[in-house]
Amino acid sequence: MKILDKYILKSFLGPFFATFFIILFVLVMQAVWFFFDQIAGKGITFDIILKFIYYASLIVLSQALPIAVLLSSIMTLGNLSEKYEFAAAKSAGISLPRIVRSLIVFAIFISAANFLISNYVYPYANLKIINLKLNIKKKQPALALVPGSFNSEIPNYQIKFDEKYGEESNLLKNVLIYDLSERKGNKKIITAKKGKIVSEEGSRYMTLILNDGHFFENHIKQNTTYEDKKKMPASYADFDEYTINIDVSALDKDDLGEEKYTKNFNMLSLKQLKDTVPTLKQNYDEYINGRAKTLGLDVRVNELHQYPDSLINKKLNPIILDNFELKQQVNILNTALAKTKRSINNIKNNKESLKQRRKVLNLYDVEFYNRVALSLSCILLFFIGAPLGSIIRKGGFGLPMILAIAIYVVYFFTNSFGKNLAEESSVSAIVGSWIAVLALLPFAILLTIRASKDKGLFDINSFLSPIINFFKKLFSKKNKAI
Repeated sequence: MKILDKYILKSFLGPFFATFFIILFVLVMQAVWFFFDQIAGKGITFDIILKFIYYASLIVLSQALPIAVLLSSIMTLGNLSEKYEFAAAKSAGISLPRIVRSLIVFAIFISAANFLISNYVYPYANLKIINLKLNIKKKQPALALVPGSFNSEIPNYQIKFDEKYGEESNLLKNVLIYDLSERKGNKKIITAKKGKIVSEEGSRYMTLILNDGHFFENHIKQNTTYEDKKKMPASYADFDEYTINIDVSALDKDDLGEEKYTKNFNMLSLKQLKDTVPTLKQNYDEYINGRAKTLGLDVRVNELHQYPDSLINKKLNPIILDNFELKQQVNILNTALAKTKRSINNIKNNKESLKQRRKVLNLYDVEFYNRVALSLSCILLFFIGAPLGSIIRKGGFGLPMILAIAIYVVYFFTNSFGKNLAEESSVSAIVGSWIAVLALLPFAILLTIRASKDKGLFDINSFLSPIINFFKKLFSKKNKAI
């Protein structure tokens, strides 16, 4: 390695590692912040929190590297240009591509490392952190209660509520509870307008205090006939306050390191994704074919036949209903209307299920292509940052930091927009994953060309000179005419 390459690489590595660790810290704190308010004061030990931070660090590694490459390339080349070191090199006949040759090799190396991180480290960290979150919620059942759907994490109870609020998120609104503790099905039902979860560290019970509600219990014995069940008594009552003590000691036996979820799209390597996607597509196609066959059987498509002209009764009226009496016409129309409504309802009911299945399939497809695109983003952002730094001729953390943030925000939102479009089937998975790269690639090429020719970011004269020349010619013609 020549002295110039060593010097350029040494000038780059300092800002790179500094910016990398700063960005990594910021991203980890952002990830921890969203979850920390849920686990703070809930009896979670410090070693579990450290595990969470460790896995969060591994997850954001692949995001921190492109930002670090972008920021450090702007800073390094801006600093070299600001000190006129680039001018000295160019005066000696050394071109910009030759000056940054060692940095290009390093950017390719970082891109390859980012690919390995995305393919092996990122899925492993997601596997660990998702299972850790779920196991923490099982240790603290109040954390697992989600508004808007039935929650079955708490033993012997099905709990549903509209909203969770309050400083500790322990206040519930419009609560519905099925008490299954007697193993007799949904025979005991409790509703309340408000509820409160009270749990103490180390206690085997979680207390649920309900206010302004209704209690109903159907007293049905086992092995009774249907007629006897209708004669069984039921008890019901209104209450101002009702307290339920739920035994959650069984959850303490669960291991926080247990891994029950291993097949999520963000837990698989590229090879595993490639093997999983065909199976998902086959299941999706089978589901669509099954729905289509059901619809066909419902409207009796198989009974529709095309008869030869020789078998058609010429005496029949072409308007089919006119061949029947009025009462029969009404029956036919009612039957047709009922079948049509049933088919429409089936289509509406299956619409959300079909949409969800397609979205799950898209998630796996998008994840596959997005990891490759994210790895190559290191090279792309380097070819934006390096020429931009040499053009602005400004080092340090001031202007380079602003430019790096602005460029990465554009990349991030474009990438997120493309992924969302692909997940909703508006565009293909490969287009949605690569749309950010395709959007910024012309900008990278333009900056590289202008920096190689030692031109500014925007040459205003090139835009103004044609306009000025036009008006000069116009006024000169007027003067001659006078």
